[in-house]
Amino acid sequence: MGRFGKWIGGGLGWVMGGPIGGMLGFLVGSLVDGTSTETSSTYERRTGTTPGAFGVSLLVLIAAVMKADGKVVKSELDYVKEYLVRQFGKESAAEASIMLRDILKQNIPLQDICRQISGHMDYSSRLQLMHLLFGVSIADSNVNQQEQAVIEKIAGYTGISDSDYISIRNMFIPETDSAYKILEIERSASNEELKKAYRRMAMKYHPDKVSHLGDDFKKSADEKFRKVNEAYEKIKKERNIP
Repeated sequence: MGRFGKWIGGGLGWVMGGPIGGMLGFLVGSLVDGTSTETSSTYERRTGTTPGAFGVSLLVLIAAVMKADGKVVKSELDYVKEYLVRQFGKESAAEASIMLRDILKQNIPLQDICRQISGHMDYSSRLQLMHLLFGVSIADSNVNQQEQAVIEKIAGYTGISDSDYISIRNMFIPETDSAYKILEIERSASNEELKKAYRRMAMKYHPDKVSHLGDDFKKSADEKFRKVNEAYEKIKKERNIP
């Protein structure tokens, strides 16, 4: 398999155009490594969220978050690489790290990038992007306020609702009534409202919603689904609901 085969073999689709495509000039030469023989015009005609388009979008946004404080240190890169290994395995993480280093050298027009993602990527995939970005941000077990501010901007620019943003944030950075916030309800909600909220969130965050992204990214979606179940069980225990 070629240098970038695992991550872009599924087709880069719409990311080859627009501001993201403008950042990917360094990749074009590597595309002819036997993993993909489609032309640029073929990429530009594609719509929808392919594994390659999602992976490249993720790396660009990870780079934006890492550059939030104006510098990127080796320890941060190491934490991110470890996170990528945990999420996607050594082979994919190695390829992603090479791409990430190149992206970090470039200026990232965040709002334009996010508009492109919002215009082409389905909502479930955008939710998965947010989940992964939070995971990267706290990979070193620290909550960096500048990075959190960039992630919040990304959520707004990509059209993530406030309630969904708060839900995903609380999966990583617990607040008061965190379990309720994950399920997007108030503490005053009735038991019946709780059950309805759980069913709604379980459907929204079910891994099958991002099955089109392939095994690497679907596997990481299991964590969101598990957090919803954990929040529901915690509230049930508090309320003595069988």
